Amino acid sequence: MLTGSDEERHTGHEAVARAGIDAAAVKPSECDVSRAVDLPVNRVAIDYEGREHFPDADTLSTLAAATTLYVTTPVRADGFDPLGDDSLLDRIPADARRVLVAGHGAYLDESEAERAVSPRLGAARETAPDAWVGTEGIERVALAAGGTQFELLSRSTERDVRALRAAGFDGEIAVYAPTVLTDDEDAVLDAVGAYVSRRRPVARALPDGDGSGDGVENGSEARTQSTDATATGRTREVLSAATRDFALVGSPEAVGERVADLRDAGVDRVVGYPARGIEAFLA
Repeated sequence: MLTGSDEERHTGHEAVARAGIDAAAVKPSECDVSRAVDLPVNRVAIDYEGREHFPDADTLSTLAAATTLYVTTPVRADGFDPLGDDSLLDRIPADARRVLVAGHGAYLDESEAERAVSPRLGAARETAPDAWVGTEGIERVALAAGGTQFELLSRSTERDVRALRAAGFDGEIAVYAPTVLTDDEDAVLDAVGAYVSRRRPVARALPDGDGSGDGVENGSEARTQSTDATATGRTREVLSAATRDFALVGSPEAVGERVADLRDAGVDRVVGYPARGIEAFLA
């Protein structure tokens, strides 16, 4: 007989299963990543949020023994630079796979951010030929590097993937998306409103801070309106629509339909980041 907590976990597991997600991404600054062994998926990806948050070797080994583990490694960052300091690679177990990315500027210092991506990505692929390659901001370079193309979900993902398949690309394609398994609009905006507001097409569509309704190009710091559940008017309308374009949100069944559409377009893996916290995928 299930206890109360077991019943809650069973419910969470069933919701993720109905959504059709086959991998989960976890952020080490937000949770104890060792809990990812309890997630109802066979694949787990560890996001990179700076050297200070990078898991230790024992934690990664435990995860790799229990799941198919992917570890995000920015090729420009010290510790993962194949043309320089790659000392952090020693923490990654041999049975884990890497996700090669250029690296977000928020997690790079000035000297790291100035390093060339292309030669480093090529060098990293030579030593990790089975790695996934993150495409954000380096789409052509990533495609030239080969390997599983790892894309952020957008409103054009299905069209773009169909075009790649029609052009003859037969490699794997994986898609990453913040995921909120509820149709409670306030909960959705609290979880992913800020994230979608930073995507360039959304930033352009949002009214600016003085209430004039004019769009801004890159999410100007002058913008003062809320991007969470307290958003109102035009801002709320834009954000609500954008969450459906740039995230997987809604009931598990609704998300499952979107995932099915992605697979029909040619996506092989759908990686969901539990935007309301790891507990949302467990309980």
